[in-house]
Amino acid sequence: MTANQVALWYLVASICFILALKGLSHPSTARRGNMLGIAGMAIAVVVTLALVYSHTRNVGMILAGIAVGGVVGAIIARRVQMTQMPELVAAFHSLVGLAAVLIAISAIHDPAAFGLHVPIPSGNRLELFIGTFIGAITFSGSVIAFGKLSGRIRSAPVVFAGQHMLNLALAVAMIAFGVWFFMSPDESKWLPYIVMTAIAFVLGVLIIIPIGGADMPVVISMLNSYSGWAAAGIGFSLNNPMLIIAGSLVGSSGAILSYIMCKAMNRSFFNVILGGFGAEPGAAVAGGEQKSVRSGSADDAAFIMSNAESVVIVPGYGLAVARAQHAVKEMAEKLRAKGVNVRYAIHPVAGRMPGHMNVLLAEAEVPYDQVFEMEDINSEFGSTDVALILGANDVVNPLAEQKGSPIYGMPILEAHKARTVIVNKRSMAAGYAGLDNPLFYMDKTMMVFGDAKKVVEDIVKAID
Repeated sequence: MTANQVALWYLVASICFILALKGLSHPSTARRGNMLGIAGMAIAVVVTLALVYSHTRNVGMILAGIAVGGVVGAIIARRVQMTQMPELVAAFHSLVGLAAVLIAISAIHDPAAFGLHVPIPSGNRLELFIGTFIGAITFSGSVIAFGKLSGRIRSAPVVFAGQHMLNLALAVAMIAFGVWFFMSPDESKWLPYIVMTAIAFVLGVLIIIPIGGADMPVVISMLNSYSGWAAAGIGFSLNNPMLIIAGSLVGSSGAILSYIMCKAMNRSFFNVILGGFGAEPGAAVAGGEQKSVRSGSADDAAFIMSNAESVVIVPGYGLAVARAQHAVKEMAEKLRAKGVNVRYAIHPVAGRMPGHMNVLLAEAEVPYDQVFEMEDINSEFGSTDVALILGANDVVNPLAEQKGSPIYGMPILEAHKARTVIVNKRSMAAGYAGLDNPLFYMDKTMMVFGDAKKVVEDIVKAID
């Protein structure tokens, strides 16, 4: 395969990736975007294999790796639940970061095998340094994020005195050893490189442990961005334009998504990194004060919604855990058959990853024209008869409107403005931010306790 043919096919794959991102920007085109992304990756892999084969005639080990990885990926994809998707994404990010580090180590060990001159030119050393430390931070940080999301590590922030100064000192030391590696003679390159890589692994852990569960959506998109930049950095070292383009797309889109998530939470990116909120659930529940709530049954909820003119459903993580989306769709269809205007309100950071609720509703084949983003539905709550909240907490917490609150200024779904509010939760435990929710104690609020799927199924049965 000639260099021009390789460049042409890489260009085609790149266009597929760009169109894939465009398609994934809206639920109605997401399936097409996903298929374009798959096609682009297939083209990139086949062209790369053909390129390797034309030089070495030996692609057996690569094909074996693809086969093993493909089988493992297929098994995971079939077994993983939607509620486990965030930790799966974090785990995949860690593999991308580790791959970048291993490729850099291999390139330093045998530069000629990667088409690099010996000794390694300064420009390539800089690229290897950048790709390595970003990849190492991505790997260890993603492992911690996976542990927090999966419950293997407690989600509360881990903080200690002098934490930020320690992180700063390690970052300076990492850069110093990176400069040493950049300037060192070829025969003494390993010592500064190994120390720099080790510090980067430690720094990845220390950056993520002080971030609480409430900020995990931002962390996921941030690590997604890191993994892309790590791939792009290694792409420069390997002189692989496809890797550079794909990594840049992932890096930039992840950075944009991080910005969107921070804006949705009224947080700055540096505020998240330098000390997120997210205390242990229940830690900030009204100072331990016992409050009374008005509770009801599924039959009560069915009666109220059946006699309403408009209902807005607010899905949260409790709905995802219970896998209640299909039951919710059935309930909405029965209400619409009775003439009730039913809509869904989606907060940008509802659930444990960006777009979590959109994917759940799409899985249940909820019509896209019934699903509204926060900025489009908030003005409607004041004229809504019933707001049905299913397992959401922080994204509907009116404390966001009170100065002095840890979540002050965070845009929320204004469900508290509806005429009647029905909240389904398993218990009165606080959400990820560790804050109690005054909405639950309002006179117009009725709590229906229990598993979301069971409660919604009972509501469906009770609707005439």
